[in-house]
Amino acid sequence: MSSSEVLEPVQTVKAYLRPIDRTGLLTFADKGRNNPASRGTNKVHTVMEGQYRSLSYVGNHQPVVVDEPLHLFGEDTAPAPGEIVLSGLGGCLAVGITAVATWKQVKLTKLEVFLEGDIGNPAAWGAGGALEKTPPEMGFQAIRVKVVVEGDASREVLDEIVQHANFYSPVANSMRNPIPFTISLAD
Repeated sequence: MSSSEVLEPVQTVKAYLRPIDRTGLLTFADKGRNNPASRGTNKVHTVMEGQYRSLSYVGNHQPVVVDEPLHLFGEDTAPAPGEIVLSGLGGCLAVGITAVATWKQVKLTKLEVFLEGDIGNPAAWGAGGALEKTPPEMGFQAIRVKVVVEGDASREVLDEIVQHANFYSPVANSMRNPIPFTISLAD
């Protein structure tokens, strides 16, 4: 290289995740602060196709397909119900982490949520299996979540964001806390 050549400085380009509207988020948060008793209602309509395959309709979206694996007598054409529950938890945590990061003005470059849940079905859905089981013994017995998050903040700040989002996650709190639950035949 000759002494007359000038080296251009190297510039690193970061690709941030698509942001949400911070102003809209703060307005939404303000509404919640002014009316802490406000509630929304989620509605789903599930239709059984046959065997264990069902379609759950949510608004105008494509149906969420649920099935069971072959060893549980399904066709394994879609995730199992427990996997759908974990995907809902993962989605809720990801939304919360994104919202808290936006609130704290942290730009994220990567966000992935890995979930595992220990679940058993010795009662065979109540079809003559382990009859001595009680409700607390059925369903998920443990859930483990690992979050990979990167952005323009320290690891400590990113951990605070994740913990804050977990504390306020509607789905995580629905799973952690008993809630009133009713089921009946439709009119």
